This record gives sequence, structure tokens and C-alpha cells, in this order.
Amino acid sequence: MNTPKKLVIASRESMLAMWQAEHIKGRLKALYPDCEVEILGMTTRGDQILDRTLSKIGGKGLFIKELEQALQDGRADLAVHSIKDVPMELPEGFALAAIGERASPFDAFVSNQYARLEEMPEGAIVGTSSLRREAQLRAKFPHLTIQPLRGNVQTRLSKLDNGDYDAVILAAAGLQRLGLDSRIREILSPADSLPAAGQGALGIEIAARRTDLADILRPLNHEETAACVTAERALARALGGSCQVPLAAYCVMEDGLLTLNGLVGHPDGSVIIEASAQAPDAYANALGRAVAKRLADDGAEELIAAVLAEQQ
Repeated sequence: MNTPKKLVIASRESMLAMWQAEHIKGRLKALYPDCEVEILGMTTRGDQILDRTLSKIGGKGLFIKELEQALQDGRADLAVHSIKDVPMELPEGFALAAIGERASPFDAFVSNQYARLEEMPEGAIVGTSSLRREAQLRAKFPHLTIQPLRGNVQTRLSKLDNGDYDAVILAAAGLQRLGLDSRIREILSPADSLPAAGQGALGIEIAARRTDLADILRPLNHEETAACVTAERALARALGGSCQVPLAAYCVMEDGLLTLNGLVGHPDGSVIIEASAQAPDAYANALGRAVAKRLADDGAEELIAAVLAEQQ
């Protein structure tokens, strides 16, 4: 394996995205001390449009298109993403070279007034950017008022601190990576808020033609996380998963056995469909498809079609 003299990492310029890029830079420098590693910071369409929910402006792919352009034209060698921001179907010509070890996959309850979600009174306002979180919150806590919340972690916290919301729900991993653990009042259990596919894990994307990078990036791949995330993404892919549909997928591995839980809901919380199954880790893709089929057999495809039609 020939170690390159220089690697360039494409990243969004938000504090969290730059933390993630710096983390991967540090890992690469430890593996290849003689290699120069640079970060190319970029602003994406997803970062620029903050007055509408993601489901209304084209989905999570808006966070990575500019980064993929940099990979395509050779300005960058790899891009670092939160896996949950990566579309289930990568554009032709791109590949995920590694999935890093997962941090917390769970959602976090953040509030200046209340210690737990269950303590919030009728009409209290909860902010979230995710239809997945919204559907589950509305189903379990119908007395709460759910309002959209966009922007980076700091922007969302400042809106909470300004009194625009009584609480916000954010990914625990993002808060922890930014050293904001003290803002977390409660980690939500999967029973209250089943995570998004890939939540808490980092993905490294390359141009598919860059086969020279596969061996170089392989040490960054965490096999257990990769198996779990593969199952979660296979489930979401089979159901046409995007941020336009409330869809959750969470997999754990124990002694080589994967357990995958999936959920599809209506944004208003009126319908929640759940399914789960187990399989050895070698069958992660098949497990994802199997749980997707169980959800589909229980009406998930019709529900998804109805939700998408309502958004037209």
C-alpha cells in the first residue's frame, strides 16, 4: 500500500461537521504520520436554507452535494458525513469507504425548565427538525405542541435559550462531540424515540474511481457499527426512506447476532407501525430488507405513499 503524501477532507463548515472532520484528520495522522492532511470547509445548500424544513426543500442530500462535487473534480479525496445525513442511495460514481465507530445513537431532551420529557405540561412547545421525532412525540405525548426547528446545534440551542421553545430534541452524539453534555437533561430511550438509520456514526465517502483509497481508509471502518448501520440503511432504502417520511431504524449487535427494530409513522402520530427481526451479522442487508417487508406487510408502504401525497 502506497501512503499518499497528502489527503484533503471535504467538510461542511458547521462546528459539528468540522469537529467530525478534525476527528478523522487525527485518526489519519495517527495512522500515516508522514501524510499531510487538510480540511476543505464548504457551505452547502442545506446550511443556507434555514426557513423551511428539510422535507420541503429536497432532503438531506442538500448537505452533501457540494462535498461530492469536490470529490468529483479532485479538490478533495474524501468527505466526512454524519451517516444519517447521507441519502440511502448514493449518486452513481460515489461510495462509502468506511463507517466509523458509533457514538451515542440516541436522541437527547434539552430544556432549561424541565428535567424530563414526561414532566412537560399541556401546550409546552418542543422544537425538532425531524419528522421521525415529531411522529413519535405526537404519538406518545399528544398534549405537547411540536414546532419545526432548523439550524446548526448552536442556533437551535440559542432559540431554546431565547424562549422560543420550552425544549428541543437533538442527537445526543452531536451535543457530546461539541462538549455540550451538560445541556442534556435526558437521553431518550428507543421506546420513546427510535433513532434514525445511522444516527451517531460517521461515514467516509469517496469517488468510486478512487480505489487507491480503499486500503488507506479501511482501518477507520468499525465492523460492528458498519454491520448495524448497513442493516438500518437497507431497511430505509427498501422503503424509499428519506427525511420526507417519519422512518426510524435502530440495530444492535450481541455475540454476532443483529437485532433490528424499524418504525414508520404518520407525522401527526396517528399511525405508528413497528417491526423487528434478528439475523447473524453477515446478513445485515437481508435483515434490513426483511424488517422492511414486515413493516410493508403491516401497511407501511401505503402510509408512506399517503404521507408523500399530503406533502405535495
